[in-house]
Amino acid sequence: MDRIELKKFITETYNAAVDFPWSEYPNYEVFRHHNNRKWFALIMDVPKEKLGLSGKDVLNVVNLKCEPIMIGSLRLEPGFFPAYHMSKENWITVALDGSVPDDKIKTLLDISFELTSLKTKKIRRKSE
Repeated sequence: MDRIELKKFITETYNAAVDFPWSEYPNYEVFRHHNNRKWFALIMDVPKEKLGLSGKDVLNVVNLKCEPIMIGSLRLEPGFFPAYHMSKENWITVALDGSVPDDKIKTLLDISFELTSLKTKKIRRKSE
């Protein structure tokens, strides 16, 4: 999945609008929940060297929130990196160069969306 396909999938699936919060990084696109404004995806173009790769060119990536228990094993797979400029305990950076299967990106996007969604509190009732 490339950047354009991912943006189309996000806007169609999650009814999320894109936000460009940094004027100095006009290609950094944030996707937020409408109800709580929390991010669930951040698409960027990052210099490969910042991800520990060789080369001076840039790589399109997406940052997704993830269960901490999953992050260690994901980072062992091709196309996954420690979160770029995010909490490395709760976020993962995923390459958008075809090295990660589309279905895996979509699954991780669902997880990120759920982890950042508005939570409803359960009311505890006194036992009689």
